[in-house]
Amino acid sequence: MASRSAFQLNFFLILAFAATAFSTLSPHYYEHVCPKALPTIKRVVEAAVHKERRMGASLLRLHFHDCFVNGCDASILLDSTSTIDSEKNSLANQNSVRGFEVIDQIKREVDKICGRPVVSCADILTVAARDSVVALGGPSWNVPLGRRDSTAASRTQADIDIPSPFLDLPGLLENFKRQGLNERDLVALSGGHTLGFAQCFTFKDRIHNETNIDLDFSKERRKTCPRNGGDTNLAPLDPSPARFDSAYFSNLVKYKGLLHSDQALFNGGSTERLVKTYSYNAKAFSADFAKSMVKMGNIKVLTGKQGQIRFDCRKVNY
Repeated sequence: MASRSAFQLNFFLILAFAATAFSTLSPHYYEHVCPKALPTIKRVVEAAVHKERRMGASLLRLHFHDCFVNGCDASILLDSTSTIDSEKNSLANQNSVRGFEVIDQIKREVDKICGRPVVSCADILTVAARDSVVALGGPSWNVPLGRRDSTAASRTQADIDIPSPFLDLPGLLENFKRQGLNERDLVALSGGHTLGFAQCFTFKDRIHNETNIDLDFSKERRKTCPRNGGDTNLAPLDPSPARFDSAYFSNLVKYKGLLHSDQALFNGGSTERLVKTYSYNAKAFSADFAKSMVKMGNIKVLTGKQGQIRFDCRKVNY
């Protein structure tokens, strides 16, 4: 009788351990169910970035914009339906976010190599962001895995939660605080703007009307971003938009931040000291960026039996 009770106790302990293991994230999540999953994601990302260097910034941005809206659950990938108001149509995303075809390709190839859909679209977004940074010369980090995909999206929430390029420092700090991210996370993650481009309409007011800006820099940007028209013209967010480095912060110290929200980090506020540190200490920036990416990737994740593993990243399984 005692041995039977001991067996039952051990059995329930094993069940409890399994439930805990599969309800938390782990970098080793796919090692047994599909060990070739992560190398496959890396291969597709590297090919996409090699084909178009700008794609690295786009994949990083997709992950960021996903996590800030109800957590890292791949809701940004869902297309509009009669029941889903796609986040792709929000003010921050419409005609702006890109890279969906690369995510689709990753999903197809991963499902094929795994023999079934075991890797979530949310995990694909997270790993693709890391692999994009690495492909462009940035740091690597262990990505905790085991996220599941949402069955809903919210364009309204995307309009509220994705930080605007027009925010001042208090607004940015409050925006990040709502996501459980602190001042250091704000500065480090803003450093993601070491990669990529911005459209003219997002910085037009800054280069034509603001005074905390280098004069030669504003004149140069005005050539492709006039007061009237040219709203979709692109400008690099820092001098080396396809290389992960600390030039973004060096630019801020020189008052050459492209976006209002960029320069807000170095404009007499509490984040100035950290911006200065990152401007001359690229290792410190890379280390903090990696830590903050892991922290951001943990926002409101779905695990265990929550959500689903989508067969198609653009559609909910029915």
